[in-house]
Amino acid sequence: MISKRLTIREGKQKKKGVNFVGLSMEVLATSSATSTHPHFTLSNPKKPSTFNFNFKPIIVSQVHPGKFFPLRIVEARLLCIRTNLNGSGSCGSSDAFCKHDFLFYPLCRLSKSFSSQSSCFAISRGCPLRFRKHTISLQNVSHSEKIRQNVSVVFVCIVAAMLLVTSVSVAVNNTPSWALSEENLLFLEAWRTIDRAYVDKTFNGQSWFRYRETALRNEPMNNRKETYKAIRKMLATLNDPFTRFLEPEKFKSLRSGTQGALTGVGLSIGYPAGSEGSQAGLVVISAAPGGPANRAGILSGDIILEIDNTSTKNMDIYDAAERLQGPEGTSVELIIRTGPEIKHLALTREKVSLNPVKSRLCEVPSSEKNYSRIGYIKLTSFNQKASAAVKEAIDTLRSNRVNAFVLDLRDNSGGLFPEGIETAKIWLDKGVIVYICDNRGVRDIYDTDGSSAIAASEPLAVLVNKGTASASEILAGALKDNKRAVLFGEPTYGKGKIQSVFQLSDGSGLAVTVARYETPAHNDIDKIGVIPDHPLPNSFPKDDEGFCGCLQDSASACYVNNAQLFS
Repeated sequence: MISKRLTIREGKQKKKGVNFVGLSMEVLATSSATSTHPHFTLSNPKKPSTFNFNFKPIIVSQVHPGKFFPLRIVEARLLCIRTNLNGSGSCGSSDAFCKHDFLFYPLCRLSKSFSSQSSCFAISRGCPLRFRKHTISLQNVSHSEKIRQNVSVVFVCIVAAMLLVTSVSVAVNNTPSWALSEENLLFLEAWRTIDRAYVDKTFNGQSWFRYRETALRNEPMNNRKETYKAIRKMLATLNDPFTRFLEPEKFKSLRSGTQGALTGVGLSIGYPAGSEGSQAGLVVISAAPGGPANRAGILSGDIILEIDNTSTKNMDIYDAAERLQGPEGTSVELIIRTGPEIKHLALTREKVSLNPVKSRLCEVPSSEKNYSRIGYIKLTSFNQKASAAVKEAIDTLRSNRVNAFVLDLRDNSGGLFPEGIETAKIWLDKGVIVYICDNRGVRDIYDTDGSSAIAASEPLAVLVNKGTASASEILAGALKDNKRAVLFGEPTYGKGKIQSVFQLSDGSGLAVTVARYETPAHNDIDKIGVIPDHPLPNSFPKDDEGFCGCLQDSASACYVNNAQLFS
């Protein structure tokens, strides 16, 4: 807060029976981020009720920091106050000149407040001219003598008038004064999208408006490539790996992937786990039947060492997925380890239909709890088919008289948030699913009343690992905190934020973090993950056939007693 005060005072004087009460002129200049209205006050500190006048500046403008613009002059109007020698005073008209005896008094108040940004200030509006009744009493004073006695008062009034007349305003628009190119407009479109949607309104502790102005002045945007680079540079200042820019082809690929089809090589990938953890690279979870990877002989459990001559040693699954996807007909080179064998493969990308659910009936030896028929459901992603596919799998397994379910969310990197919510409703008869939060706390609650539940009674075990992320973490957290399922495996990825995807005018897009979430127990899992109830053996397989084998063969290293799964 910056405050400047200019005060001109005259002391109380007595001269020939005429009282002059000193005038105090105060010009208050207060720096405020929330106001753009000037506030000038001229008041009588001795007798505040004696007179109170208002001044209305005739100008409308807004503040725009950091630029130089043409100046506009504030029009100042003074009110003539007519007095008579009979002691009765009245407010005069608003005419600039009067015919009889006048004292010029400064008009008393410019409403609102005064704002300063980057050494620029603006006056935007005032209040209507209004007066309070007042009386000036003059006794036995000649007309000329009265004027002489009020010379100092007149001087103060003139100074006030000059100050008001010479006040200036910076007239600006919401956009820069220079002509904006098509590339500038695309950058501004991206900036505005972040400004409106991003969860952190401090924008990682920076002035988002100032960044816009600096970038428009300094960042080269002469072609689309330079503009995309400027947008990526802007997003990098947020220090949020999940808020990212998508070029038109990648944006199109992302949208098609959530709709159940993807242009790529048909691989589902994850992080190596257990004994595989010492091996560099990413593990193949599955190859879509009939897809390019499947036809090339890539199998579940194979290790991807390189993608297009880039090592996968420190590559996360999101970056790898982007590299594997691409325009239809283009090629991608892979180095794959299958057991001891190293393969160099060149695969051509094509459109692959994705079914996010695989299911299997596992028949195991009878146990004390009699869970001899277990329905295994592997959910690999949350596209638009996810919840419907889970319902279909449950119905199919129920027709085979299953008495317990295992939901495998390992290496499920998420997808559509609404599908995660709908899938949770399948398993819950009631309860909170997730809390949506912003910087001020909880802003929305997703829960269920059981109307969508079709499998709320059978015992349920959920398998998770560090490849379980986003929407699958919401599902796992909801089932754990509502005590609907027992979780097995390792802590999940820890992506406690929600993104929305926005398309820009040229076909590119932005994935923007719009909220964070908490589990029903109000656990913020960001960078922590959902903690399982029990671990799994290191060698526990990730495919449906291997899963059933570990429950059936008590001599195997991955054996888990089926009663333990549902304890």
